[in-house]
Amino acid sequence: MAHVDEISSDERDKQALQHIEDVTIHASQIQRQILTQILSTNADVEYLQQHGLHGSTELSTFKNLIPLISYEQLRPYIDRIANGDDSPILCTNPITEFFISSGTSGGEPKLIPMYEEEFMRRLSFFDYVMPRMKQLFPNSLVGKGKGMHFQFAKVELKTRSGIVAHTATTSLCKRANLNNTSPKDIILCTDTNQSLYCQLLCGLCQNDIVFRVGALFASTLIHVLKFLEDHWVVLASDIRAGTLNTKITDPSVREAVMNILNPNAQLADFIEAECSKGTWEGIITRLWPNAKYINAIVTGSMAQYLPKLNYYSNHLPIVSDHYGASECFLGLNLDPLCSPDRTSYTLIPTMAYFEFLPIDRTKSSRELSRELVDLVDVKLGHEYELVITTYAGLYRYRMGDILGVTGFKNKAPNFSFVCRKNVVLSLDIEKTDEAELHDAVQEAARLLSPFGAAIADYTSHADSSKIPGHYVLYWEIHVKGGISIPSSIYEDCCFAIEELLNGPYRYLRSHEKCINPLEIKIVKVGTFEKLMAQALNRGASMSQYKTPRCVNSTHIIELLDSNVVIKYFSKKCPKVDTKALHRLLS
Repeated sequence: MAHVDEISSDERDKQALQHIEDVTIHASQIQRQILTQILSTNADVEYLQQHGLHGSTELSTFKNLIPLISYEQLRPYIDRIANGDDSPILCTNPITEFFISSGTSGGEPKLIPMYEEEFMRRLSFFDYVMPRMKQLFPNSLVGKGKGMHFQFAKVELKTRSGIVAHTATTSLCKRANLNNTSPKDIILCTDTNQSLYCQLLCGLCQNDIVFRVGALFASTLIHVLKFLEDHWVVLASDIRAGTLNTKITDPSVREAVMNILNPNAQLADFIEAECSKGTWEGIITRLWPNAKYINAIVTGSMAQYLPKLNYYSNHLPIVSDHYGASECFLGLNLDPLCSPDRTSYTLIPTMAYFEFLPIDRTKSSRELSRELVDLVDVKLGHEYELVITTYAGLYRYRMGDILGVTGFKNKAPNFSFVCRKNVVLSLDIEKTDEAELHDAVQEAARLLSPFGAAIADYTSHADSSKIPGHYVLYWEIHVKGGISIPSSIYEDCCFAIEELLNGPYRYLRSHEKCINPLEIKIVKVGTFEKLMAQALNRGASMSQYKTPRCVNSTHIIELLDSNVVIKYFSKKCPKVDTKALHRLLS
């Protein structure tokens, strides 16, 4: 057998694609093997012993004895590890690092335990991403050029026992071969503005070899392009002179940039000509003419950024190639050129042991039963909360992600991301989740279109400071040409949202009168940039940051309220089918 270094790139790609075929064909057997390996490797750990498993690897015993848990139930064990207890608490292998979750989609940041072998398992996950893209874009720079993928590291912390704690992005950036236009020293710079400026500068200097432009989330990429709009004059000046702006003070960053930057008047002229045209439509394809696709997550709450990305990219394909989290890397998008609203991911059976809690979002109780379903037993069209068991010590851990089954790759199901389970608005018995709110906001936004207006960003809050309470939506609106929008249109938006919310909400609002009219607060342009800056100052990572769709934090609400320019309320009560609702509630 040839040494791995002697295997051609094409042969490695074929092996990777064949591996996907193999593991999805034998998904059931592989899932059982994964659970057996996890339980046998960690047979003597305290957590499993406490729950009576005592070395058993039987599936039925595991399901009978090990409870479903959330992070809060696991926190005491993780805190002990972080504080220096090196006994086998959650897993046999010593914990070598913690991944810090973003905390922006539903709570405070979490510490996720990790050890070396499990990290390498995750790293191998990315071996399967590029072969599929090279298949779809033959005879192009894909796989041969470089990606301009914007990533941002955070300052690494250490727990009391000295274990490094950092974001998964930071860990990957330090250790993975990124094939990026920006050297690692730039990406690992923890000054976000310096890093962003230099990542853009390097990407512009190598604009002819960029085959993709991306960031983890669409919102991050929109922020990058806004930064480019504000700084292109200085960037072009640096390229023209072959010098680096004095505001970039990090020595390692300056050195990394200067290894790439050379005086290039022709490129500077080109950038200035494109950026001064007065329109940013298609700016990505204009500045990076060989880019074949955009790489960013545009599913779930990120879908609102899709029109803006289409505008900036001249409708390049927008690819969300994988689905992962700090807790686990999960699935691959095997049809990456599909329409973004049809994006789904095939869960890779080797990454963890997967279970699924059936969910019905039309029911007030939400959960259909406590019986979990295995990977190969989920049903097409049904929704489930994802539950994982990992090598690094998460056992029957509720991820909080609601997924919908869209099809199958051999025996492995494909899932679309629906919403986060714990992102809800609620004042009484009603529950309004992220997906429902997003759909209602998107529909209401259609009323603004005739005025050349669009919702740039939004969030929400269930205000119970007065009784009855009411829903509050904060909207940042961008209007072309300064057209004035009548108050009645915003009032219609309030009503349109209420009409599309769930039956219990409409019943409590219209008949019981125990919810007051929905309110839309219009905030100043740039408010959501301030919100992101506040999150970054409090320790969030730009790479992982997502605008929270529901907020309860006092400091966030204070920031939003301080930027409100005008308020509107719904003037009508939403309709409700009382007979259908009584049947639902009974």
